[in-house]
Amino acid sequence: MVFRYPNGHPMPYDGTMKQKMQAKEKTTTFANRGMRFEEAINASNDYYLNRGQAVIHKKPTPVQIVHVDYPRRSAAVIKEAYFKEASTTDYNGVYQGRYLDFEAKETKNKTSFPLKNFHEHQIIHMRNCLKQNGICFVLLWFSTLERCFFLDSHQLIHYWDSQHTAKKSLSLSLIEEIGIEIQPKIAPRIPYLDAVSHYLQEKEKI
Repeated sequence: MVFRYPNGHPMPYDGTMKQKMQAKEKTTTFANRGMRFEEAINASNDYYLNRGQAVIHKKPTPVQIVHVDYPRRSAAVIKEAYFKEASTTDYNGVYQGRYLDFEAKETKNKTSFPLKNFHEHQIIHMRNCLKQNGICFVLLWFSTLERCFFLDSHQLIHYWDSQHTAKKSLSLSLIEEIGIEIQPKIAPRIPYLDAVSHYLQEKEKI
């Protein structure tokens, strides 16, 4: 292939451009398409909703607005606000008659997922959901590795409770063992309902 400058003259070719283009093709993945993990989950929720598979939404964060400026009649600028209360988990909804409730977290670590990424009030909320037989879990995204896992909240809570006498993080090898890996794709971006279905199937065998 001959590459040309805008004026039509041929561009010198030494193979470097071809190598760069091949490298770019290889690294074009879910993570660098300009879509963050949360956005990918939101897009997946829209995909599921549009196809009647599930009704899952991101929970709104309760915010108290204190001061608003009106630079002009048609616009308003929030100058001061604060969170009214601690948030619980990121998402909830209904899937095949079951209540789903889950949190999405990510880390740049390559070998473990720090438990400090979770908060006490989130753990309490998960416990309460599990008491009502809700399907509660977390989606863990290793951004550097571009790997995603489904982890049942029972497992998370177990290691959360043990962190004072054990490790304060979940190793990648442990997550690979007790979690369900989710392969990101085009649509839905994060097919986490596949993992939920697999989890429910395994749960029914017990």
